[in-house]
Amino acid sequence: MTFIDRVVIEVRSGKGGDGMISFHREKYVSHGGPSGGNGGRGASIYFTASKKINTLYNFRHSKAFIAEDGEKGGTENCFGRKGEDLYIEVPVGTVVYLEDGHEFLFDLSEDGQTVMVAKGGRGGRGNAAFKSSVNKTPKVAENGAPGESKRLILELKLLADVGFIGLPSVGKSTLLAAISAARPEIADYPFTTLVPNLGVVALGDESFVAADLPGLIKGAHQGKGLGLQFLRHIERCRVIVHIIDMSDNGRDPYQDYKEIMGELEAYGFGLLKRPMIIVASKMDEEGAKEKLTYFKKKVKKDVIEISALTDMGLDTLIRKCLDTLKVTPLFPLYDEDNDEEQMKVYTLGEEEKEFEINRSKEHEFTISGERIERYYKMCNLSTDEGMMKLISHLRRVGVDDALEKLGAKTGDEVILCDFVFEYVE
Repeated sequence: MTFIDRVVIEVRSGKGGDGMISFHREKYVSHGGPSGGNGGRGASIYFTASKKINTLYNFRHSKAFIAEDGEKGGTENCFGRKGEDLYIEVPVGTVVYLEDGHEFLFDLSEDGQTVMVAKGGRGGRGNAAFKSSVNKTPKVAENGAPGESKRLILELKLLADVGFIGLPSVGKSTLLAAISAARPEIADYPFTTLVPNLGVVALGDESFVAADLPGLIKGAHQGKGLGLQFLRHIERCRVIVHIIDMSDNGRDPYQDYKEIMGELEAYGFGLLKRPMIIVASKMDEEGAKEKLTYFKKKVKKDVIEISALTDMGLDTLIRKCLDTLKVTPLFPLYDEDNDEEQMKVYTLGEEEKEFEINRSKEHEFTISGERIERYYKMCNLSTDEGMMKLISHLRRVGVDDALEKLGAKTGDEVILCDFVFEYVE
């Protein structure tokens, strides 16, 4: 199965069912009164994290998920049936963003975790709900509220404790194969590893999950090579193992080290704040000792020497990873403090506007706004009472006053969604 770790999909929750206008009619029963039932709630859409799947492959061709609408209300005060909620399984480790602005929504990091991503619209009220002491035969009902429509980005970020990083062909896959049961592809050419590989590494009764991640090159944080595919997955790793090739490959190991560190810094997400274990690989090759001596003088940090072919230093590396993990907490995928700072808080003096009016032409005005458009869509305009209910609401929220201030004259057209009416002074 192809490994896919990023998709864009659309979700649309169900519209609420319309309320019914009806009156009770039964032989020998006079003044039966209104009996129109409420519409059913539209279905909502949920994501559920599951360990049964490990890729977003199932979303490759399914780009739109549409939930059921609620049924219309019935006569004799019968309520419409609620739409059946839609549950969509995603791999554990999936992060959900809004496509518009790349706004973070959810991090599904635990098996069975379930979140609502699109809420179904509520059902409209039937005319029985509008009965009162002053209006015993209401001929008005509500349409169901519209559902939510969103375009979402799903990104899979693997749940690995330790991530192996480095330039292509430094020995990451060979190391993973040597210390775990994973069998990644190994060959002597760049980008052998095209997708992340996971392996469970054990020492005695202790273990951790390690990820062999695609090799980095300069410019990886901008998407060059396989950079973004790699960097996305290292965001969850608590410990980074930075592997430097000490073989006679004609490269300067210290420059290789600085190049990778520069890419981590440019990508962000606090990757440089995580514990990093520096590993000198291929120490069994001729000339490796001399290159390591030079590298240690430059980097001035502890370096673990290994050879995946001879098993040199592997136990030392595993023990170092286990000890570091014991004292390293989980790192959040986003800054909760910054998220709170960016949250808009409305005070009494700056509540969200009910509507806005713009002059689209010389004698034409357009009313817009999420709240007023939602109200309009729930109005049943098939009866005179329904029409009056809408006109009364527009007057109550100040539409007439706003049009007067903008210089509207009798006969000018006013547009609200697909509803057009003439302004009268």
